Amino acid sequence: MIVPLSSLKPGENGIVVDIKGGHQFRSRVVSMGITPGITVHVVESYAAGPIIFYVGGTRLAMGKGMAARILIKKL
Repeated sequence: MIVPLSSLKPGENGIVVDIKGGHQFRSRVVSMGITPGITVHVVESYAAGPIIFYVGGTRLAMGKGMAARILIKKL
Protein backbone atom coordinates (compact mmCIF):
# COMPACT_ATOMS: atom_id res chain seq x y z
CA MET A 1 0.00 0.00 0.00
CA ILE A 2 1.42 3.39 -1.04
CA VAL A 3 0.60 6.24 1.38
CA PRO A 4 2.02 9.68 2.20
CA LEU A 5 4.60 9.81 4.99
CA SER A 6 2.24 12.10 6.91
CA SER A 7 -0.29 9.26 7.32
CA LEU A 8 2.07 6.83 9.08
CA LYS A 9 1.46 6.29 12.80
CA PRO A 10 4.17 6.10 15.50
CA GLY A 11 5.95 2.76 15.33
CA GLU A 12 5.20 2.17 11.64
CA ASN A 13 7.89 1.67 9.00
CA GLY A 14 7.96 2.17 5.27
CA ILE A 15 10.13 2.52 2.20
CA VAL A 16 10.24 5.77 0.24
CA VAL A 17 8.95 5.14 -3.27
CA ASP A 18 8.53 8.67 -4.67
CA ILE A 19 8.97 12.34 -3.83
CA LYS A 20 6.35 14.66 -5.33
CA GLY A 21 7.29 18.26 -5.91
CA GLY A 22 9.52 20.59 -7.83
CA HIS A 23 13.28 20.55 -8.16
CA GLN A 24 13.88 22.74 -5.10
CA PHE A 25 11.67 20.59 -2.84
CA ARG A 26 13.23 17.36 -4.10
CA SER A 27 16.74 18.75 -3.59
CA ARG A 28 15.92 19.76 -0.03
CA VAL A 29 14.45 16.36 0.82
CA VAL A 30 17.37 14.47 -0.76
CA SER A 31 19.84 16.64 1.18
CA MET A 32 18.11 15.38 4.36
CA GLY A 33 18.92 11.81 3.31
CA ILE A 34 15.44 10.93 2.11
CA THR A 35 15.71 9.12 -1.22
CA PRO A 36 13.62 6.46 -2.96
CA GLY A 37 14.41 3.02 -1.54
CA ILE A 38 15.39 4.17 1.95
CA THR A 39 13.49 2.94 5.03
CA VAL A 40 11.81 5.37 7.42
CA HIS A 41 10.61 4.65 10.97
CA VAL A 42 8.05 7.02 12.50
CA VAL A 43 8.65 7.93 16.15
CA GLU A 44 5.99 10.61 16.76
CA SER A 45 3.19 12.16 14.72
CA TYR A 46 1.46 15.15 16.27
CA ALA A 47 -2.04 16.18 15.15
CA ALA A 48 -1.13 19.85 14.84
CA GLY A 49 2.61 19.66 14.45
CA PRO A 50 5.51 17.83 12.88
CA ILE A 51 6.11 14.17 12.19
CA ILE A 52 9.31 12.84 13.76
CA PHE A 53 11.03 9.89 12.11
CA TYR A 54 14.35 8.10 11.65
CA VAL A 55 16.09 7.80 8.30
CA GLY A 56 19.41 5.99 8.15
CA GLY A 57 20.02 6.41 11.88
CA THR A 58 19.25 10.14 11.82
CA ARG A 59 16.25 11.59 13.63
CA LEU A 60 14.37 14.15 11.53
CA ALA A 61 11.32 16.35 12.01
CA MET A 62 9.17 17.55 9.14
CA GLY A 63 5.90 19.43 8.80
CA LYS A 64 2.81 17.57 7.62
CA GLY A 65 2.69 19.54 4.35
CA MET A 66 6.16 18.38 3.31
CA ALA A 67 5.56 14.84 4.61
CA ALA A 68 2.38 14.57 2.52
CA ARG A 69 4.50 14.89 -0.64
CA ILE A 70 6.73 11.90 0.22
CA LEU A 71 5.12 8.61 -0.81
CA ILE A 72 5.85 5.52 1.28
CA LYS A 73 5.23 1.79 0.83
CA LYS A 74 4.13 0.57 4.26
CA LEU A 75 5.98 -2.43 5.68
